[in-house]
Amino acid sequence: MNRIANTFKALQKRKEKALVGFVTAGDPDLIRSEKIITAMCEAGMDILELGVPFSDPTADGPVIQRSSARALAHGVNLNAVLNLAGRLRKKTAIPIIIFTYYNPIHALGINEFHKQAIAGGVDGVLVVDLPPEESDEMTGAWPDTQLDLIRLIAPTTPKERMSKIAKTASGFLYLVSKTGVTGSQGLNTSAVNINTESLRAVTDLPICVGFGISTAEQVAATAKTADGVVIGSAFERLIEENLDKPNLVNIIKQQTAEYKAATRKKE
Repeated sequence: MNRIANTFKALQKRKEKALVGFVTAGDPDLIRSEKIITAMCEAGMDILELGVPFSDPTADGPVIQRSSARALAHGVNLNAVLNLAGRLRKKTAIPIIIFTYYNPIHALGINEFHKQAIAGGVDGVLVVDLPPEESDEMTGAWPDTQLDLIRLIAPTTPKERMSKIAKTASGFLYLVSKTGVTGSQGLNTSAVNINTESLRAVTDLPICVGFGISTAEQVAATAKTADGVVIGSAFERLIEENLDKPNLVNIIKQQTAEYKAATRKKE
């Protein structure tokens, strides 16, 4: 059993849901990014989604687009992200997911990516723009199945399609809470819970919900039916708003702890 499976198993025993934190690697720069992520791990984050900065995103909203721009301005690329993952692995045992578009992997080389990811202690990959019908180009070239392939499920996905996508996934499924881009406002938790139950009917994989979740109250409401809650834009917005503050790391650490507390079942 790998780190992702072990994490969900341990959380279930503790009656907790997973706090999955997304951050753009290298934002605002590699040194501070590593400090921020390390602090998030210390504050209770359960799974890290380490975003590869990308110049032409399709699903990322303005906040994450700007975070990518800051990281790209410091020369952060996929190699730098994988090196960062390796350094983080020496500090934390939580699962690390590389969150990326396909182009950086293709440019680096499919097998080279796999080799560096495994060497750096990465547990999985989520490729935003690689549907199941096209992904064999990547996974078929890998020598093993050590990297979990996390799949996205849209809120508009029909049940039959949900089942098809779930069968090609491993680790967990990322259920997008609503249409639109990351960081957009207006979360309908009732609709999210209905979609979560529909997806659960076709898979045994853990289900983590993301997009538009920014408050502890929203985390708690989503965690009632989901196995995990993904927060990305809210973290990146906090980084952006406090770029010049000396206590930036502590600000992110405190917010992480608040989110994590909301994932615990209230007796």
